[in-house]
Amino acid sequence: MTTLHRSSGIILHPAALPGPGPIGTFGDAARRFVDWLATGKQTLWQILPLTPTSYDGCPYNSHSAFAGNPWLIDADTLAEEGLIADASPFKVPAPDPRRVNFDSARDLSDALLRAAFATFQKTRDRFDEMAKFRTDNSHWLGDYALYAALREKFGTTCWHEWPIEFRERRPASLARFMQESADDILRHQFIQWLFHRQWGALKRYANERGIRIVGDIPIFVSFDSVDVWAHQDYFLLKNGKRTFLAGVPPDYFSPTGQLWGNPLYDWKRMEEDGFDWWKRRFAQSFKLFDIVRIDHFRGFAACWAVPACDETAVNGKWKKSPGKKLFDALKTHFGELPVIAEDLGVISEDVVELREHFGFPGMKVLQFGFDAPENAFLPHNYTTTNCAVYTGTHDNDTVMGWYRSIYEHDRREINRYLGLRWGDSPAWALIRLAYGSVAQYAVMPMQDVLGMGSEARFNTPGTMGLHNWTFRFTHDDIRDEAAWGLAELSWLYNRNEHDEK
Repeated sequence: MTTLHRSSGIILHPAALPGPGPIGTFGDAARRFVDWLATGKQTLWQILPLTPTSYDGCPYNSHSAFAGNPWLIDADTLAEEGLIADASPFKVPAPDPRRVNFDSARDLSDALLRAAFATFQKTRDRFDEMAKFRTDNSHWLGDYALYAALREKFGTTCWHEWPIEFRERRPASLARFMQESADDILRHQFIQWLFHRQWGALKRYANERGIRIVGDIPIFVSFDSVDVWAHQDYFLLKNGKRTFLAGVPPDYFSPTGQLWGNPLYDWKRMEEDGFDWWKRRFAQSFKLFDIVRIDHFRGFAACWAVPACDETAVNGKWKKSPGKKLFDALKTHFGELPVIAEDLGVISEDVVELREHFGFPGMKVLQFGFDAPENAFLPHNYTTTNCAVYTGTHDNDTVMGWYRSIYEHDRREINRYLGLRWGDSPAWALIRLAYGSVAQYAVMPMQDVLGMGSEARFNTPGTMGLHNWTFRFTHDDIRDEAAWGLAELSWLYNRNEHDEK
C-alpha cells in the first residue's frame, strides 16, 4: 500500500471537467487537468463516486455500487480506437458551458455506446480482453448487466414495480429473459469494459505524474439499485419494501434533518457470511482508487433510522452498526486500509472511538470553524496530524459565497483570524491556512482555488434541482497562475514530499 506524507490536492469531479460535449469525460480535458495538477505540485485528485447516476446526476444516488457511469466515457478515445467513425455527432455542447446537461449526456451517451457496440460485434476486436474483464468482474457484472437490461425493458420504474417474477428474481423468468435479451446484456457488459479501460488509463496517467486518486464510497446504496434487487436479504425490507429509511438528524445543513431514502443494512445477515459483500465493494474501490474517502463514516457506528412512512428525518432513532467487526474483517482481508473517514455532522464518542481505533484520518472543514476560538475545526486546535483539512466540501458553498453571505461582524472576526487586509482573497487565505496546518492531507475544491462565488456551488444538501451537481468548469477557468500559487504553497509548507512505497 501507498502512504502519503503532507500531501495536497484538489476536489474536482470528472463530470465537471470542461469539454465540447454536455458533460466532462475521461478524455483529453481530464489529462490536461492532471497536467495542471502536476504544474501545481499537487499529489492528490479527489473525486466523487464514479458509479451510474439517476436522472438528476447525483453521484450519491446510483443504480450500482460497483459499476461505472457510462456518461463519462470519452467519444474521442472511442474514435481513436476505431469503435466509432466520428466523435463529433456525440459531442453536442450544452447550452451553458458552465452547466452539465444530464438529459443530453444520457441521450448522446446511449447513442455513442450503441454505435461502438455495433462495431465491436462486427469486428470482435479485443474480444479476449473483454472476456477476461467479464471473468474478473463476474461477482457483480452479470447481475448489473441483467438489471440494466431489465430497466430498459420496463422503463425507469423502480425494480419493486416490475412484474413479480422479475421482482422476486424467479430463475425460470430470468433465464428466459437472458436468452431473449442476450445482446442487450452483453452490450451493458461491453459498456462497463469501456468505462474501466478508460478510467484505468486515466488513473495510470495521473499515477505516473505522482498524483494519487482519492475516491469515494457512500455508506448506503440506493433502493432502486442492482445491489438491493440482487441481495434483498442484506437489507431491512419487508415484502420487498423498506421498513426504515437512512438519513441524518437535524444539523447545520437542515433543521428537519436529511431524509435520504436509502434502505438500511441487515447487519446481522451480512455478518453471517463474513461481510463478503463489503469485502468485494472495498476490493473494487481499492482497484479504482489509491485512497478511499468513506462518506458518512458515522453510520458504521450507528445509523439514523427513520420509519419508512415519515416525510422528514426528525423522528428517526440511532440504530447500532457493527463497525468494529466490519473493519476488523476488512483489515484482516486487505491489511492496511488507505481511507479517509468523513466524520462530519452529529459525531458521538462511539464514532470517534471507532475512527481512532483503526487509525483512520478524519476531516476538518475550515468553514465550520469560526464560531469560537476553541472550535475543533480551526488549525490551532488540531491535536494530530492524522486528518484531512478542507476549505469546504462538495456540500458547502464556495469560500467566496460563504464569506459574502455571513454577517459583517462574523466577517470582521474571520478577517482578524486570517490577518486579511483590503484586497486579499478570503479563499486563498483559507487555502494558505489549510496548507500551513499540521494536517497530513490538505484538499481544496477547485472552485475555491479559482475564487468562484455561490454560482459555482456544487450541491446544497436537502434540496433538489438543476443547481445541484451541474456546475462545470471551462478551459478558460483553469488558469496556470492558480497552479503556480498552489506550487508555491506546497513548497512553502512542505507538501511536496514524494510517496513512500
